[in-house]
Amino acid sequence: MATTSTSSSWNIAAAVATHQPGDDPAAAPVSAAASLADPTARAALDGVVLFDAEQQNALEQFYYAEAALLDQHRFSTWVELFTDDCHYWMPIRQTRLTGQLDAEFTKPGEIAFYDDTKDVLTIRAHKLESAYAWGENPPSRTRHSFTNIRPLAVDGDELQVGMNFTFFRGSYDRDEDWWVGRREDVLRRVDGKFRIARRSIFLDQTVILSRNMSHLF
Repeated sequence: MATTSTSSSWNIAAAVATHQPGDDPAAAPVSAAASLADPTARAALDGVVLFDAEQQNALEQFYYAEAALLDQHRFSTWVELFTDDCHYWMPIRQTRLTGQLDAEFTKPGEIAFYDDTKDVLTIRAHKLESAYAWGENPPSRTRHSFTNIRPLAVDGDELQVGMNFTFFRGSYDRDEDWWVGRREDVLRRVDGKFRIARRSIFLDQTVILSRNMSHLF
């Protein structure tokens, strides 16, 4: 078993499920810090960092709280989970033959569905919360699910995380949309809490059948 070097400065602290119904999930009490200096957090298998149960729970609770914010349409609060210098990116996927899969997704700087800074995300959030998001009035009913949440690498105060996602959106009486794929995040420790510094979203679909992509992933 290989060992991945990790920084002892990376302390895991994130929202845990001790808040009351209706409270802001992102403002819930933080868990006790668990240092990556702990040998149980430093083992690695096939290049994947292994956390102990407390650390893994803190990581998962952060993402469950994020999903709740999105599905409760609390987009302005959701944006505050991102760092000021964040990059939010969803490339376009194309069908490629075996041996050409390195060209399956467009590259950074090329055309993309999303290629946003914190300022752009804030504008999107404010519009979705206003009465002028014509594609979202009445608001859609959404459900975000994140699975297979895995810490991948640690670099100082930054943690790379991978996960799968399923996103359902129901509109009006009969309109239904599904998106499925994976996300790769870079989390940064800011004042003892997780903040998202980079997010890359890779859809499994190559053709988007929905009428719009006005929501957030």
